[in-house]
Amino acid sequence: MPELKQEACSTLFMGHRAPKTPRCPSTCSCTKDSAFCVDTKAIPKSFPPGIISLTMVNAAFTEIPEGAFSHMHLLQFLFIENNNIQALSKHTFRGLKSLTHLSLSNNNLEVLPRDLFKHLDILTDLDLRGNSFRCDCKIKWLVDWMEKTNTSVPALYCASPFEFQGRRIHDLTPRDFNCLSADFAVYETYSFQSLSVESYEFNDDQYVVFAQPNTGICTVFIWDHVNMLFKTHYNITSRSAVYCKPVVINNTLYMVVAQLFGGSHIYKWEEGPLRFVKIQDIDTTRVRKPNFIETFQIEGDWYFAVVDSSKAGSTSLYRWNSNGFYSHQSLHPWHRDTHIDFLEVDGKPCLILSSTSQPPVVYQWNRSQRQFAYHLQITDSGDVQMVKHFWVRKVLYLCLTCFIGDSKILRWDNQRFVEIQTLPSRGSMAVYPFSVGVRQYLLLGSDYSFSRIYLWDDLTQRFQPFQELNMLAPRGFSLVSVDNKDILLAASFKGKTMAYQHLVVDLSAK
Repeated sequence: MPELKQEACSTLFMGHRAPKTPRCPSTCSCTKDSAFCVDTKAIPKSFPPGIISLTMVNAAFTEIPEGAFSHMHLLQFLFIENNNIQALSKHTFRGLKSLTHLSLSNNNLEVLPRDLFKHLDILTDLDLRGNSFRCDCKIKWLVDWMEKTNTSVPALYCASPFEFQGRRIHDLTPRDFNCLSADFAVYETYSFQSLSVESYEFNDDQYVVFAQPNTGICTVFIWDHVNMLFKTHYNITSRSAVYCKPVVINNTLYMVVAQLFGGSHIYKWEEGPLRFVKIQDIDTTRVRKPNFIETFQIEGDWYFAVVDSSKAGSTSLYRWNSNGFYSHQSLHPWHRDTHIDFLEVDGKPCLILSSTSQPPVVYQWNRSQRQFAYHLQITDSGDVQMVKHFWVRKVLYLCLTCFIGDSKILRWDNQRFVEIQTLPSRGSMAVYPFSVGVRQYLLLGSDYSFSRIYLWDDLTQRFQPFQELNMLAPRGFSLVSVDNKDILLAASFKGKTMAYQHLVVDLSAK
């Protein structure tokens, strides 16, 4: 323990007079009647008990040992001023149950650890002036604390960042800080390759189904609420499944299975025994090389569309009529279609059909004829592999993804779609707009590099790069929200099928 010397003590603290309470010059400890100075260049790891006031001023200290004050239960006044302290432990003031006055003025503090003053229950005066506080997420807790505390705190000012420079910290509110960040972390890896992934709910359970190109089957997984993962539920045996599309009609589950060879089929789930049973074949003269399936409902009727990518085929629509799906309409023959998206434009049902031979075409529902009719073409957009729509604050947008060249974001402007942004997308075959809470994302797959997730920025009304994911040749995505988890599933044609969890991180909590 360093040598202690007796000196005179004053009784002033931050302009408040504390009768019979000594304030010590330089580095000293005081009892009610006398002061003891510490001749040292570093703060001792502990102090003798019984001290009620402690002063450490102009001592060039750079740190305070954790637990240095933990046994000083009688300490009421603590002055740590004009030193070179740049950081504190969140437990620095643990044990100071009697502390009423604390000064950390004129040090080099930029941040303070969260809940630094949490256990100082009777603190009445706190001086933090003369520090260069960085007003970011790490100080949000202090703003919140100052709003609620009865402790007197003289005016503080932000030194940085630029947008808050010179602002009074007292004038800030927790809403001024955007401290929630997010990350997509690998949650689970599946050993198989897949061409499509679809999620659905049935009988209060959550399912996903994958089309596996190597085995040719559709594999159904069910969510396990105990182990918090998807487990195998059922396999639909087929020869060459490229897409497996579930649809629930009148509380009955059907699965449309599109195949490259041997025709496509429709299966029905039976409860006793638990199994999928084939109930219908799809005409192979109409659908030769299926690539994608879309299901939708118009005026109470259920439909599904099978996109045909063969030169001689035609994208076809089928309608449900109580005991099966029947051919309803053919669209877009001879164009090697790749994808179809159902949406409403100005309240009218529409289909957007993509193909490798011409720009995307919009078909609009004709109510009197109960069929889709050609409406418009999205010009200046070639080699479009997929079109997906999304909404942001009641505004309709499209994303057109291209294998060669840039992908495009378009906004509906009363009578036409207007391009507002391009995104680099060499080798992209799949795109997936989705939202988690208030965050609007866009996932752009790539066969040649990392797939990229973009986050919508309300200020610029554009997507900004958010995160890269390492997946091989993704062909489809689906978001599942279950048990307070948001799971993003990615079907991979050349690698392992992946599941990512969307994690929200509060940067102010660190």
